[in-house]
Amino acid sequence: MAVRHRLIRKPPEDVWKILSDGERYGEWVVGTSRVEHDDARWPELGAALRYEVRIGPFTLHNRTVVRRSEPNAVLELEAHSGPLGTARIAMELRPWGGHTLLILDEHPLRGAGGALHNGLLDAAQQVRHRAMLRRLARLCEQDEGTARAAPGRARARGA
Repeated sequence: MAVRHRLIRKPPEDVWKILSDGERYGEWVVGTSRVEHDDARWPELGAALRYEVRIGPFTLHNRTVVRRSEPNAVLELEAHSGPLGTARIAMELRPWGGHTLLILDEHPLRGAGGALHNGLLDAAQQVRHRAMLRRLARLCEQDEGTARAAPGRARARGA
């Protein structure tokens, strides 16, 4: 199981604005190269995003579904990664003074990811989560109106 935390120097409401913007998902989720909405309800319960993940020469077509959503407090997702199975990704936003302590907890649920889960994979996840939380903090802490999509990140909108 991979658990990390990060203090983000913005209140939970500001962090939630980034988490609840499905079009910005690819800006902070490491490895995501293209994002499409299944619907416009993100991050309501049952809403989903489709996206590509590139690992070397391979491209995976993944889908993430909202399983729990409590605005400004909790966002739990189930990431479907095809043959790799599914993973639970939980983000808890705790008020910390005028800031937010974000706790990220990810672990496999079903499929090969669960069967192959080990300490080495946890270590790799820790590296990925550190980068992901750094990106998220940077987006949240930017001045209003200056946030831009990361270079090379195409964002498409579905129906």
